[in-house]
Amino acid sequence: MSKENILIINCGSSSMKFAVINPATGEEAINGIAERLGSPESLIRWKFEGNKEREELNGGAHDAAVAALLSMLADKGLKDSIAAVGHRVVHGGETFKESCLVNEEVMQAIENCSHLAPLHNPANLIGIKAAQKHFPGLPMSVVFDTSFHQTMPEHAYIYPLPYEFYRDHGVRKYGFHGTSYRFVAKRVCEMLNLEVSNSKVIIGHLGNGASAAAVLNGEGVDTTMGLTPLEGLVMGTRCGNVDPNIYSFLNKEYGYSLDEITDILNKKSGLLGMSELSNDCRAIEEACEEGNKQAQLAMDVFCYVLAKQLAGLMVATGGCDALAFTGGIGENSDAIRGKVLEMLGFMGFEMDAQKNLDCRFGNEGVITSDSSKATAIVVSTNEELMIAKDTAILIG
Repeated sequence: MSKENILIINCGSSSMKFAVINPATGEEAINGIAERLGSPESLIRWKFEGNKEREELNGGAHDAAVAALLSMLADKGLKDSIAAVGHRVVHGGETFKESCLVNEEVMQAIENCSHLAPLHNPANLIGIKAAQKHFPGLPMSVVFDTSFHQTMPEHAYIYPLPYEFYRDHGVRKYGFHGTSYRFVAKRVCEMLNLEVSNSKVIIGHLGNGASAAAVLNGEGVDTTMGLTPLEGLVMGTRCGNVDPNIYSFLNKEYGYSLDEITDILNKKSGLLGMSELSNDCRAIEEACEEGNKQAQLAMDVFCYVLAKQLAGLMVATGGCDALAFTGGIGENSDAIRGKVLEMLGFMGFEMDAQKNLDCRFGNEGVITSDSSKATAIVVSTNEELMIAKDTAILIG
């Protein structure tokens, strides 16, 4: 069997997403996720040839998940088709400006960045080591969420703090979702017949974690997430931008500890915190339709902050050839897209209601009217394919 596929592995602290992709055709042979790793309920689920299957891992963690993945790929006749393994790594700091093959120096550099992403990078490293153990001899690549944003100018990523914080500790804006932005920016230019080298694209990657980015001539020039994924937009459970003195206020006035406040801002805020209902945008929209005022408030705040930051990012590009919506919410919520475009109407965006409604559930396309002075478009992101293509290039 020819080795034409790339195995993609994306490890979280208690999960592992995976897919086997042909980078030349984009065809996905299998995909799945291992969940609740390290707990008694740990399991691995996958979809192959339209059929969904699962296997209990009996408390196993990442190593057990990769071992089960190897066994399953062998059983499906896919193991010998894999040419390399591509890993998603969240934080590359300033060290990694592009994807690269794994070696000892790269592993050490990823570990050195772990203090910037303490929940993610250690899990990414565990996944890489497990893959090296169970897929010996296969080349491994790493693709970083942060690398796309390393083209930001200094004035876009420096925080107005004492400069020693940046010089000595690397405290600056890094940005995330970079693999998605790279894919979507190129896809927008393909769909609209724009030259990548002469393009101004603003992208909203909207999901439970959400951010937006400004892409000028194919390069990232600003983004909303910062040192960590907490900065920027309102998200499912993250608050986004708030007064940083809220830490001191909640501590001194109400006795919350630093860890408690961090947990609240990351896991109990955003749509969930405001609605007191759910972090799932679909549930919030349903509650709005039923007249739930608190859900409506959460939706209004989400859309207002998003519209305001999308407009602000256009300063970085000096205009906008296209505003793109992507991610689970961006690709499926016609209500949120419509509300945001209405707020941005003063900039020339005129939505076509039918086009907006049609662009859901995997359907891409322009959602502004033919007479609109500005263009908005829906694009289905594919981070896994981007990782597969990067890996294929790296291994020649």
